[in-house]
Amino acid sequence: MNETETAPKLEILYQDEDYVIINKPHGLLVHRSKMAANTNRFALQELRNQLNRHVHPAHRLDRKTSGALVFALTQEALKAVRQEFEKLAITKTYWAIVRGYTEDEGCIDYALTNDKGKLQEAITRYRTLDRSEIDVPFGKHQTSRYSLVEVYPETGRMHQIRKHLAHIFHPIIGDRPIGCNKQNKLFLEKWNMNTMLLHAKNISFHHYALDKRISVSACLQPEFIRMIETLGFSKELLS
Repeated sequence: MNETETAPKLEILYQDEDYVIINKPHGLLVHRSKMAANTNRFALQELRNQLNRHVHPAHRLDRKTSGALVFALTQEALKAVRQEFEKLAITKTYWAIVRGYTEDEGCIDYALTNDKGKLQEAITRYRTLDRSEIDVPFGKHQTSRYSLVEVYPETGRMHQIRKHLAHIFHPIIGDRPIGCNKQNKLFLEKWNMNTMLLHAKNISFHHYALDKRISVSACLQPEFIRMIETLGFSKELLS
């Protein structure tokens, strides 16, 4: 039995005649990539098989990022939602667990270079949901500090959230290679945690056919929940 035959069904958060929105698990690629030849599991193929029809990814999430992922069921729906992305009319909310204590809120306005070498404007806003300090020595410190942040990217550059949080010296736990390798090693050795703690919690956009805005939220994945509990963040955030 191969990997795809044993895989559980994808969690569908929303479905109508135009769109399907799933809660993508950590570690699942959106579609085939030459950079990831070590898997035969892809959200595109699995959702197509699950629905027994063609689906078209409207955007991407990194392999290690979980959460709300939109697929269009028709070319017309795909064109409409991609226009929403181009107009920056899509509202996306992410949760991330990062190293250190972040400010209560902030705006990261820091241009990023794309894969073609072009410098592009990039803006990310965030607010801190909770902070944690645990009795685990790290480096020259006797304790370890972490923050749970809610992130709102205003632009959609590749790896934007990951790069922006690293830029302000609060890298996402489990992020490789952009994050902190020493922290990643600590989480792997102490808690057997090898997942990037970034989750697309909500997506909102104007539905062209219904002529109204829809908003869909994705529950946190089990590993993210485990680390919220392990690090001592408020459990009220999980309710």
